[in-house]
Amino acid sequence: MKLRRLRKSSTLGMLQLFLDETTWDDDEFLMHKLPLLEKLQSVIWSLMMAGGLSEARLWLCYTLSAISSISGRGQRDLFLKLLNTNPVRLQIAPQVLQLIFEKQPHKLGPIIAKKSSKLVNYFEGDPRRILHWFSNFSSSGDVGHVKGAKALSQFAFINRDICWEELEWKGKHGQSPAMVATKPHYFLALDVQRTVENFLEYVPEFWSSHEFSESLKDGDIFLNDPSYFIDLFLDCMYEEKLQEVWEVIEDFLAEQPFSLLCQHLLTSLDEQGLRLFIDSIPRYLETKSKSSVSGPATEWLEISLSKFSASMTIDNLLLLNALTNQSRQLIRFVKEEGSDEEKGKIRELAHQLSDVSDTAKSCIPTVKEAPAIKALESIKNCGLMSWAIHFRLSEKCVTPALWESVFTGNGIKFVQSEQYTLPPDGLTDDYESEDTVGRSTSIKHRKGKHRKKRKLRSSPDVSYDDDPVNSTWSTSLLDLHAEAGDWLLSTDGYSTRWNIKDLPEHISSHCFTTWMKWLFPKLGLAS
Repeated sequence: MKLRRLRKSSTLGMLQLFLDETTWDDDEFLMHKLPLLEKLQSVIWSLMMAGGLSEARLWLCYTLSAISSISGRGQRDLFLKLLNTNPVRLQIAPQVLQLIFEKQPHKLGPIIAKKSSKLVNYFEGDPRRILHWFSNFSSSGDVGHVKGAKALSQFAFINRDICWEELEWKGKHGQSPAMVATKPHYFLALDVQRTVENFLEYVPEFWSSHEFSESLKDGDIFLNDPSYFIDLFLDCMYEEKLQEVWEVIEDFLAEQPFSLLCQHLLTSLDEQGLRLFIDSIPRYLETKSKSSVSGPATEWLEISLSKFSASMTIDNLLLLNALTNQSRQLIRFVKEEGSDEEKGKIRELAHQLSDVSDTAKSCIPTVKEAPAIKALESIKNCGLMSWAIHFRLSEKCVTPALWESVFTGNGIKFVQSEQYTLPPDGLTDDYESEDTVGRSTSIKHRKGKHRKKRKLRSSPDVSYDDDPVNSTWSTSLLDLHAEAGDWLLSTDGYSTRWNIKDLPEHISSHCFTTWMKWLFPKLGLAS
């Protein structure tokens, strides 16, 4: 097997990824790179502000949902804090109840069943609610009647001496209990609305009966009119302080995936509520034996929140998250919302930041060399730099030759995985390519991993298969993806095949993670 021979191209120039730690602390940064980063931040933030920050808030909520180091008990207590804090509780409590209605209505059903008489007000004067709940009669007879229809038919037979005359029929004459007992499908001829209205006025016993109560236990009625039942349970929670309701909520919050809770609940919070949530997170993060940034993309955020939560403004967090964890979506946003002038500024700044020159080979300042720059500023600058690299790669790196030029110029070893078949036993430590392109390309192959396909991160409102950034700004990108092979890279131990479409995000993320590994020990955040 040979490594793919590098085809020289001068169209991209030498793009510097700053993966050499020996040049990372160059003093030239303060004079050259920092002003460029400040200009880039200004343009990006102006665009985000013009959009009202709504998308940025959604991106942050999505990122927070990926935090994995909070236990079930911890997430329960975290959300309970919101539910017990004014005025935040008025924002989140309705969403919690709505989620329970959708996921586990049967947990709250028995509680409303005990309060079945309260539903008189729910049905009074509302034909839609009456017909929705009580019209479920079946032609197969009593065994097929469901919900309110079943309760109505059973109660009517058992208590026929006090209520049968209140049944209203659609025909010219009524039906006797004996006749309906032999032919229960006759209930299909019942005038449901008029009958229930009679029961509301003349048969109060029905509304507290066992039959009606049983029809409510599965909680299906909640979805008939969620807002009504949300208000009812809010009274149970905060006026009556009903412990049964709180126990259901506590169990639900502990059992559900943290990602689901965040994605459904955090979007309802205003800035004060989101601030409270973020400030509370560090208390519930499980302590790790060793801090690092080599794992999930959110790991750097967890470490930063645990140390700097009180110092982070929401605006700073929105920007930093957009630059790092949601960089692909931010590029999409810039493309859709930015003017030609703004995109031109970003394009030029991205070029200057990632271009190699004899006088500027450094990347991000460390605390040691730039003590005036706070730790958060250093992390933010890393985020700006990695996003600039992502932007430039997305626009300019559209051919295999250009990508291989980037790999080669930045010490990234690679194998063109589709053109060549890996040996059955994998690559060995003493394997060396015939064309080393100026360096040794020894590769340790992880057996079985070379067939793994990349799993894209999903977002509620983003489809990576239809990426206007790559398809519009780099018009030939998708065609090239089909023609060009994928690469196995040293950046992840040759475990994943990377294609042209996904490489900009992977490479920029690798840069950011690498810089964090260097920066965090200097900040005392990693061991």
